[in-house]
Amino acid sequence: MKPQNPKLYEVVIVFVVFLTMMTISVAVFNISFQIPLLASWFLLIGYGLKLKHSYKELENAIYAGIAKGFAGPLILITVGALIGTWIAGGIVPSLVYYGLEILNPNVFLVVAMIVCAITSITTGTSFGTIGTTGIAMMGVGASFGIPLPLVAGAVISGAYVGDKLSPLSDTTVMTASLAKVDVIEHVKGMLPVGVPTMIITALIFTIVGFFYVDKEADLTLAENAAADLQSVFNIHWYNLLPLAIVILLLAFRKPPIPVIAFGSFLGIIWAIVFQGMNFVSAIESAYSGFTIDSSSDFLNNLLNTGGIESMLGVIALVILSLGLGGLLDQLGILRQIANIFDKWVKNSNGKLTFSTMFTAFLGNLFGSSAYVGVIAGSTATAKLYDDRGIDRRVLSRNSEGGGTVTNPMIPWTDAGVFLTTTLGIPTLTYLPFMWYNFVGVIVTFILGYMGWFFWDKKNKTNDDNQYQEQKTL
Repeated sequence: MKPQNPKLYEVVIVFVVFLTMMTISVAVFNISFQIPLLASWFLLIGYGLKLKHSYKELENAIYAGIAKGFAGPLILITVGALIGTWIAGGIVPSLVYYGLEILNPNVFLVVAMIVCAITSITTGTSFGTIGTTGIAMMGVGASFGIPLPLVAGAVISGAYVGDKLSPLSDTTVMTASLAKVDVIEHVKGMLPVGVPTMIITALIFTIVGFFYVDKEADLTLAENAAADLQSVFNIHWYNLLPLAIVILLLAFRKPPIPVIAFGSFLGIIWAIVFQGMNFVSAIESAYSGFTIDSSSDFLNNLLNTGGIESMLGVIALVILSLGLGGLLDQLGILRQIANIFDKWVKNSNGKLTFSTMFTAFLGNLFGSSAYVGVIAGSTATAKLYDDRGIDRRVLSRNSEGGGTVTNPMIPWTDAGVFLTTTLGIPTLTYLPFMWYNFVGVIVTFILGYMGWFFWDKKNKTNDDNQYQEQKTL
């Protein structure tokens, strides 16, 4: 029999059941997010069978969903190895040490954001940035006595600059591909959002940084932390060479997975040659991470992390969420939502922007992955842009505005779990300080509501379009 289309009230029921499962599992019973996500597979499979889909079709939909974003788990494997080996090799400890020596507490927050932004733009990976430079900034901020959720907000804000503006970012490339836009043109289309958002966010962190300098910063803690690092590691400038090499390779657009894996190999070499670690322990740090049991709480909290093993939970979450996204696509749930927007949007640029952003956010909320979010935003509302003759660069920009930057705001997404695991700060604790992400959502919506930088298919902007019409007349 031909499969049926989902009814709106059924879609609402499925969403309510899913959110209830996630909330009760985590808030009441403290069950890992992966369990209710797996249960959601069978919830949607049961609903799919009711709609007359065959089980084989639903199973293939899961495989297809996982295949679309499987680069994510592979990157997480290499990032986990990178974190472990770069701590063991003294790369991250050296970053922290020089940060303590150079940075002024007054400007630390804005500098942390800018450093993470540069790293993410040149490497194209927010997770890799957070797992290396981000961890270092967390250590420096802790030594200055700045509240760690605030430091995490600066780190996350900087890391997600690259996720929106770097042509090397997996979500940037994926969004451009789904919207059928050249990746460089997509990045250019993101600049009207990304540049003002970064400037506004940097100003906010600058103001807040000066507010905290007298009351919160404690230079004695910074001095003690630097001494602790020197007592455990050989701190030298050449420990930063692996970081420079990896950034350089990624900046020349070399494939991220082998480059990050090569960075892990360099970390092992540095651990053996410069930190005096034995061969087996250095290699093992790629899987199990680095461990230390010292009298310094600062060192224990900063350094006992990393390794592929620390990423296994996040990898499982990504695979489960991608499979869930495949089921959502197969059942037509997101298309049903897009059909509602089709009648509501009419000729409003603001409503069109909101429809894409909201659909992408729902992809995050229900699919638990940025990949699902951008897939939802880019595919479910694409027809609305084509029908109105709007360039798909606007579609790809709005998909990123609702999909990429909202992903770490949700506790059970891949980014939410990764950030909590890596930075040690719960999602709802760092959430109020993700100012780049919040400002990005607001700026994206304002551009849509005002109709600014809304390109049509033939001309660059609406203003240019009017000029061409006047010239013709």
